[in-house]
Amino acid sequence: MTRAGAGHGSALLVLERSALLGGISEEPDRLTRRFATEALAHAGEVVAVWLREAGMSVRRDNAGNVVGRYDADRTGRRTLIVGSHLDSVRDAGRFDGPLGVLVGIAAVERLHARGQRLPFAVEVIGFADEEGVRFGTAYLGSKVVAGRFDMDYLRLTDEDGVTMADAIREAGGIPESLAADAWSGSGALGYCEVHIEQGPLLEAEGLPVGVVSTIAGQSRLRVTLSGEAGHAGTVPMELRRDALTGAAELVLAAESTARDEPGLVATVGELAVSPGAGNVVPGRVTLSLDVRHGDDTVRERACARLREQAEAIAAGRGLESEWRALQETPAVPTSLELSGLLERAVEELGLPVRRLTSGAGHDAVIMADLAPIAMLFVRCAGGISHNPAESVTEDDVAVAIDVLSRILELLAEVES
Repeated sequence: MTRAGAGHGSALLVLERSALLGGISEEPDRLTRRFATEALAHAGEVVAVWLREAGMSVRRDNAGNVVGRYDADRTGRRTLIVGSHLDSVRDAGRFDGPLGVLVGIAAVERLHARGQRLPFAVEVIGFADEEGVRFGTAYLGSKVVAGRFDMDYLRLTDEDGVTMADAIREAGGIPESLAADAWSGSGALGYCEVHIEQGPLLEAEGLPVGVVSTIAGQSRLRVTLSGEAGHAGTVPMELRRDALTGAAELVLAAESTARDEPGLVATVGELAVSPGAGNVVPGRVTLSLDVRHGDDTVRERACARLREQAEAIAAGRGLESEWRALQETPAVPTSLELSGLLERAVEELGLPVRRLTSGAGHDAVIMADLAPIAMLFVRCAGGISHNPAESVTEDDVAVAIDVLSRILELLAEVES
């Protein structure tokens, strides 16, 4: 297979659709699309139209996942699942997540335009939550599909005190029925996800795409330090039990721990300070802590060390500490067979194969429990992600569509 101009019309359409989805947000001046919100439902409705136009039947489950199905040439065949997520972080870019859904639609559109059915069905899924922004635990959409959703999650609350169960009901879902939404189609042939790299390696090496070999393990933690609020003008420094200064010390400890261990990253992205007044000594601080590494042993050791440091900081400052694990996700290798087909597709386009480890988590982590997984990374400008400056080129998107279309052909040869 060689590169032809056919991919560019599809790639331009993907970029146009990305721009349209990028305008669907909870906020008027930036892209924010969290789980079980009106904005996410609107995005799902728009994607559902495109799925139908590509010849797929469409359904929406109780979590808000949008699923398009392109049937096989006859019943009883297996299914390849293609997908990514439609939710976003706050002040997001337009490609993290939706690009994978739209490239999947583009590949099916090619089949539909030719009137071609494969010896397996193709499902394209837009997951309702991967980022975990609203309730602090990620992969809610793919956990429902993979049958890994913990019903205890329904008691979690967002920053406004709304429980997940109530949020799902308000979005039109039935939380008590989430278990019934687990994937139950014909045997899962595999799961393939196209995603922007979210890193600088492909750009540095002048490559449009790369094949993921491993997805790093991740710990999402919530740490609370509690002291005593007091008047900023009357409580002497030596008598203060300032929770924020303790939290600041822990933030720096996380940074230091990660810098001392090659490949480890640790991030504090949220701080909630109470009572939150300029003339009051902070009495309570809750912070997020995200720790990742490709080796689970290294990650777990780092988390244990940070917990010890949090307790030591609290003891030294007269504070109380609470450590809560919101999510523990092990490192996940991709399928050698499916990744090998991706590599072959890349080679057939005349491109070198670049294998990458993903430091970011993806829905593929959860879908690995359901089926063999493969991931294709697409170069993004400057490696920038989780940022409005996210950018991909039409040429690179065309390559991604060509690669995904070719892996469908290669799988058809295997399944025939």
